[in-house]
Amino acid sequence: MGWGLVPRLGDNGAVRRDELRRRLDELYRQYDQHLLEPDPLQHVRAQPTAADREVVGLVAAGLAFGNVVQIKRGIGAVLAVLGPRPAEAVEVLEPREAARRLHGFRHRWLDGRDVACLLSFARQMRASHGSIESFFAEGLSDDDPDVGPALASFSQRALALDHGGLYGGRRLPARAGVRYFFPSPTGGSACKRLNLYLRWMVRRDGVDLGLWRRPAPRQLVLPLDTHTRAIARRLRFTRYRSPGWAMALDVTRRLRRFDPKDPVKYDFALYRLDQWTREDEIRSLGG
Repeated sequence: MGWGLVPRLGDNGAVRRDELRRRLDELYRQYDQHLLEPDPLQHVRAQPTAADREVVGLVAAGLAFGNVVQIKRGIGAVLAVLGPRPAEAVEVLEPREAARRLHGFRHRWLDGRDVACLLSFARQMRASHGSIESFFAEGLSDDDPDVGPALASFSQRALALDHGGLYGGRRLPARAGVRYFFPSPTGGSACKRLNLYLRWMVRRDGVDLGLWRRPAPRQLVLPLDTHTRAIARRLRFTRYRSPGWAMALDVTRRLRRFDPKDPVKYDFALYRLDQWTREDEIRSLGG
């Protein structure tokens, strides 16, 4: 694929910050919704209402690991159970009935019971707060420099919800698969899938949906996955070698230099850049 965005290097082999910003902005404009295929966000964008997109987004981001064929198959299986109005379906679908309908579902190590519990948690969030956004925002301060504290609060409060007897007993077992949907930065996790969900819900242009008013785009953290981690390392956007929350924050801080109000806008472009661009072209961006 011809790229045509390689900047000329200075005498010291470095690209000036303004030049790199210009190149990143070109990438951001180039990699838009017309290049979305294949991506789990396609399932979210196809939903008819904001409530449906919020619910399906939580499921789609939660299953966004593994290869893209597995991801799309898993999301499709859940949507087949929820039908054309997922938010309404979640309101009336009891946990055990959801688990029955999802019997045989498998996505890597997650099974139908785990997804049924996720849907039950979404139902409880909406019942108690009116939306998943409001449930999330309960743990958010507008003064927080990033969503780290809010993510920790969100996951802790989500995992304290009633699992409806899906795992037996009253307390959620330590090995319950639903826990995988709710990692926390306090444990060092990069929280890639939750950060991806926030990007979809919060950002208001490009490929994203802009459904939520909070958090602010400036507070978002890069959804650090294999692709963005690799290109961040090659662009020397981070000093860390191991993936985790520290690396996600480090890369986000670097991107914040180019756009303080919306640093995560470059995520989709960087993801596609790693997939489609030659190594020498990527290296030529670094500095």
